[in-house]
Amino acid sequence: MIDVKQGIGMTSKRTRDRLVQRLRDQGIRSEAVLGQICDVPRHLFVDEALASRAYEDTALPIGLGQTISQPYVVARMTEALLNGFQGETVLEIGTGCGYQTAVLAALVKRIYTVERIPELLRKTRQRLRDLDIYNVQFRPGDGWEGWRKYGPYDGIIVTAAADEIPERLLEQLSANGRLIIPVGPPGGQELTMVTNRDDHYEQVSLGLVSFVPLVRGK
Repeated sequence: MIDVKQGIGMTSKRTRDRLVQRLRDQGIRSEAVLGQICDVPRHLFVDEALASRAYEDTALPIGLGQTISQPYVVARMTEALLNGFQGETVLEIGTGCGYQTAVLAALVKRIYTVERIPELLRKTRQRLRDLDIYNVQFRPGDGWEGWRKYGPYDGIIVTAAADEIPERLLEQLSANGRLIIPVGPPGGQELTMVTNRDDHYEQVSLGLVSFVPLVRGK
């Protein structure tokens, strides 16, 4: 079991409360999401050398050319996905260090998560197990292809930017299901929400973001 109290100065309730207040000031309204941002020990998802910056509202490198997303963006994506959410299953594309996974895990019944970098996936699987998070199923693979076996999914969340919305992910979205994905080139990415309305897909922009690219292939 990971000791989430390690380094009490950076994990204190006051430190986390400051982050939560910052997100509230930026427009995050879901108390369930804000509660998860407060409760999930973000310092355990970054290298020890960066742990003192874990509760800043900023993205941080996690190695292998990847980053842990800015807490505001994690909260924004999670809130958008779960606003009016009636389902049980979520597909996550881009497991990364598992921070987004951990924030989401207490709010949905089951998460299926895909990561193309095996080393990241191994570390994240163990990290989430150490945090007693067991409602997550992991798969190494190409995020562009999704994970058809357990679909369709009530929600899909993508933590890397695609140059276009992957057709395979739309095919794995249930009726009235919601896809949250950054779309566009570096410097021009928009966080996009797509809802499956049976006879059409409804698409809404949630604002500008900056993510690493969603790479094709394993």
